[in-house]
Amino acid sequence: MLPKELEEIIDVVLVHNNWRRRETINLIASENVMSPLAELVYLNDMAGRYAEGTVGNRYYQGTKYVDLIEDVLTKRFAKALGATYVDVRPVSGTVANLATYFALFPEGGVVASLPVKYGGHISHNTVGGLKALRLKMVELPWDLDRFNIDVDRARKVIEETKPNLVILGGSLYLFPHPIREIAEIAKASGAYVLHDSAHVFGLIIGGVFPNPLKEGAHVITTSTHKTFPGPQGGLIAAVVEDKVNDLQRAVFPVFTSNYHLHRYAATYVTLVEMEHFGAEYARRVVENARALAEALAEQGVPPVAEALGYTRTHQVAVDVSKFGGGDKVAAKLEEANIIVNKNALPWDKSVLKPSGIRLGVQEMTRFGMGKDEMREIAKFIARVLSGEDPAGVRRDVAEFRKAYLEIKYGFKIDRELVDKVFKSLGLYT
Repeated sequence: MLPKELEEIIDVVLVHNNWRRRETINLIASENVMSPLAELVYLNDMAGRYAEGTVGNRYYQGTKYVDLIEDVLTKRFAKALGATYVDVRPVSGTVANLATYFALFPEGGVVASLPVKYGGHISHNTVGGLKALRLKMVELPWDLDRFNIDVDRARKVIEETKPNLVILGGSLYLFPHPIREIAEIAKASGAYVLHDSAHVFGLIIGGVFPNPLKEGAHVITTSTHKTFPGPQGGLIAAVVEDKVNDLQRAVFPVFTSNYHLHRYAATYVTLVEMEHFGAEYARRVVENARALAEALAEQGVPPVAEALGYTRTHQVAVDVSKFGGGDKVAAKLEEANIIVNKNALPWDKSVLKPSGIRLGVQEMTRFGMGKDEMREIAKFIARVLSGEDPAGVRRDVAEFRKAYLEIKYGFKIDRELVDKVFKSLGLYT
């Protein structure tokens, strides 16, 4: 019999699993769910192992199978992205960013990036990774009408400040940044170009978003668990052969020691699944985001960038200032089992008290929802914001989710495979 305190914590995990996967509409733009096969192989002995170093050059013994998996995973990503160098060892997108900054230019260097209110991630800004590495930041200018980087003004900023690195990509990311145009400007000024692809990586692999390396970026950094529906982790992909050694050393020994090796197999499974199903999945994600935005607008809940078609990614940004702002709205929606996050919009004076919420459709698409279901979700949101009791909406949301419990766009598994994995771990004989 388990100790009471263990039973209690296990119960919490099981209740959480059922609640999030079976009873909620999860619209967090930075989350997703793995396929059953990826989750199955995520459970493996590598979770407790170390493999400091690189393939074939480790500081530990017993890593021959780690080498095999890391090698094939690296090569498969390199082929998919057209990269000359891929590193799957970073444990997150932020760690991938920090390692890249450290490798490409020295302390005291200058980074041109978007502030948080324009969609930049905290690791692109002086509140986060840049501060840790004592790097300076200049802001890339924003064109509110285009809801994108202002290329002409960015040219002036880059030519005058001569940054070491220009960062594109973002955390709030509705439309592809002008990668090709900015890359030409940056290279003429001697700057590297990094595209943080964390949010759109699955859309890149699925072919519905421009591949930044082919558009002129030197480096892609990404996480592997947003529109790319794998386990939590990070990745660097680059076409800077003269910086390979610097990038490798930045990942280890500077920013990581243990690479969370158990995620490698699940990441590989996800990549192969995306090669088979990713084009359809990515297309449906973008279609669903647009459908959700249009349906919200019809319900009187105004997404931003209406004149531009609202979105070309998995995200929808909504101005909820007339409903009490992002804090209040996100909390009320959670009461109704609709999970979103508050988010700053470009006109907000404080990112701590934002007027917006950010929605992502990639997980609900993964569970088989389409444009009709997006219209139902918009109605649920509108009911809450119109003042209806969230408890009543919550019951309807839970009932709605009962039809969408099977994860799509992945390979099936059977009991024989489950038994094989569990027996290999000694979980039962």
